[in-house]
Amino acid sequence: MDAACVAAGEWCRKLPERKCLTLCLAAALWHSPFVYAQSADFPGPEVRKYVRVNAPKVILEHVRIIDGTGAPPKSDQNIAIENGRIVAIGPAADRAQSADVAVLDLRGYSVIPGIVGMHDHLLFNARPNLQADGSFDRPMLSMQMSFSAPRLYLANGVTTIRTAGSVEPQTEVNLKQAIEKGVVPGPHLEVTGSFLGGPGLHAPVLNGPEDAREAVAFWADRGVTSFKAYVNITRAELRAVVTEAHKRGLKVLGHLCSVTYEEAAEAGIDSLEHSFFVNTQLDPGKEPDKCSDSRGDYTLEHMTTEQANHLLTTLIRHHVAITSTLPSTAFSVPSLNQDRDGKAPLTAAALAAMTTVAREGYAIDLKRSRASGKDLTKLLRRDMELERAFVARGGLLMAGSDPVGLFGSVPGFADHREIELLVEAGFTPVQAIQIATLNGAIFLGRQDRIGSISVGKNADLAVIKGDPAAHISDIENVEIVFKDGIGYDSEKLLDSAKGHYGEF
Repeated sequence: MDAACVAAGEWCRKLPERKCLTLCLAAALWHSPFVYAQSADFPGPEVRKYVRVNAPKVILEHVRIIDGTGAPPKSDQNIAIENGRIVAIGPAADRAQSADVAVLDLRGYSVIPGIVGMHDHLLFNARPNLQADGSFDRPMLSMQMSFSAPRLYLANGVTTIRTAGSVEPQTEVNLKQAIEKGVVPGPHLEVTGSFLGGPGLHAPVLNGPEDAREAVAFWADRGVTSFKAYVNITRAELRAVVTEAHKRGLKVLGHLCSVTYEEAAEAGIDSLEHSFFVNTQLDPGKEPDKCSDSRGDYTLEHMTTEQANHLLTTLIRHHVAITSTLPSTAFSVPSLNQDRDGKAPLTAAALAAMTTVAREGYAIDLKRSRASGKDLTKLLRRDMELERAFVARGGLLMAGSDPVGLFGSVPGFADHREIELLVEAGFTPVQAIQIATLNGAIFLGRQDRIGSISVGKNADLAVIKGDPAAHISDIENVEIVFKDGIGYDSEKLLDSAKGHYGEF
């Protein structure tokens, strides 16, 4: 135990005896034979060139900690990392660099938990021969972004993602394995299977409940960990998907239209995507198992307080989580979509990540959006009100960015934008960070490993210049990203993906 106490750090001697013992026990746990450890050649050579910090022990000195729990930030702290875990946290003290200890003086920096993106795709919707009027030669092509997207997520501090619907599930399963083996860089992946509920760009047509059940069984056997009910799924098919997934301990998310939110909750769905935008229960002409023309806009705009309260009660009673994906809607809100000098949605780095064709597409969409006069401000504000009410009543709100090549949503950068928009919605910065970190970890059942900063957890951390608790836009200033205790250089990762998003 004495050796373990030494490993817990010199702060231990400055703390009350009981707290010191806690640190000693934590250190003893991670020094036991069951300690998480990586081989000397991990990660592989293709990943090591993006690594900035990789030492047996790492000390982050003089940092501001925003721990992901919603608690107030703690200034001038040290974080000690060993064997991929956080082994000690305490008041700042200068430590000497040595052969096996990397010490980073991070005065002026904040550390937050690695972002857990719960609606973060690895695809790009390409529009061949896109014209200035928005027309293009169909079909739209949904292309896999296995090279650029993982690098962009990791560079921006997103250390875990749920892919929230895949066009190439097997590719994503293989990619997940390659990332975990250290062959290629990227976040931890929670792979979602095919979109279930066509016809549509992504989704195969299901031929009834048994077909839906077989689709879940097929992909579950191949390593997929969640399933997406899509816009045209029927209630019977959704129930079959939920039953088969839950039998295997897996979860179901839904971007719905044909099935209403209350129907989905009764069927046992685990999370509903795009917040409250695609609930169709009050839409004019809504028929059972059919998508309405309004696709939820009417319901969101016209739902009364009583109806909203009933919906929230139903969702919370059935333990249904909600995933907020605000950036795509904010694209059509003039006050939130100005030129960069007035806080535009895309930074220079995000634009640099895109191919020339992708940037041209973004410019066309932006110009057409501004010229159309379409303003979704009222719908966005109503959705934000419902998000706040859902959280106030104990609902689990999570964050995602939904980057699919439209609305200027670029992996990683759009995750920052989502956090900024949560603050625009009325959450405090520390609440927004909690929604984007710990809440996703709780949904995944991994809150004992990721999602907040505490002794014993994975060292999945984002080092940010500035103070996002005071200025949420500082969330964009990610410089180092730790995943399992290895520190990645954000700039090098961004440089490697420059000009590739929209290509591969």
